[in-house]
Amino acid sequence: MNQALAKVKFSKLEQGKATYFFNKTLITDFNVEMLSPDYWQQQNAVTGSAQGRGTTWFVAYSDSNNTKHDWVLRHYYRGGLIGKIINDSYWFTGIEKTRAAQEFSLLRHMNTLQLPAPEPIAYRVIQQGLTYRADLLSSRIQHAQDLVAVLSENALTNDVWRRIGATIKRFHHHGIYHHDLNSHNILLDDKEQVFLIDFDRGELRTNPVNTQWKQENMARLQRSFLKELNKLAQFYFTDDNWQALMNGYQA
Repeated sequence: MNQALAKVKFSKLEQGKATYFFNKTLITDFNVEMLSPDYWQQQNAVTGSAQGRGTTWFVAYSDSNNTKHDWVLRHYYRGGLIGKIINDSYWFTGIEKTRAAQEFSLLRHMNTLQLPAPEPIAYRVIQQGLTYRADLLSSRIQHAQDLVAVLSENALTNDVWRRIGATIKRFHHHGIYHHDLNSHNILLDDKEQVFLIDFDRGELRTNPVNTQWKQENMARLQRSFLKELNKLAQFYFTDDNWQALMNGYQA
């Protein structure tokens, strides 16, 4: 394990009906308002946003030691038909089983394995009777775009496609299940390094007998590329590209 990661400390804070868990090593002056987009807007610290089920906020922050941080703040929203009714509430069965706590824990585990994924910063769970709402703060991958944005502008070499496949293989090798592996959740930075993001509902699966989920992950990813190909006027994706990705995955 990386020695710097081994020294990371975490703290838990309970305030009313809210529970906060944060990286004490990174946030030396933690403020519970850091889990609210209103706070960052008031600080003029919002540097951008992205739309999905809800708004994902990008924030730039300098702490009391003048250390600069670039973070991503995401609120948990439900998908599908039920999401149109319940929106952002989930049944509460314990802090450790909340979406935020589980994703935070999985990110911590992936960081110890030095996998190319965001670093967990903090999460908030607000209990409301039998339900809860939650938010997650994580590190932002610098100078990176998702594959949909990249492929809408330029084609990638087969060498990059192979590295995308090889990167996914690394996660699968360690039993990391990505619930929504798609072309939006794979990032490429300005050095063409590959990262995976958004591990909501992800899991650690170490059963050597059950590997069907890996094939299902890859099939889902292929469908997402084809969906964008059919939807966008310009999208650089071919069968040869997919084969190069699979060559990297199977190597």
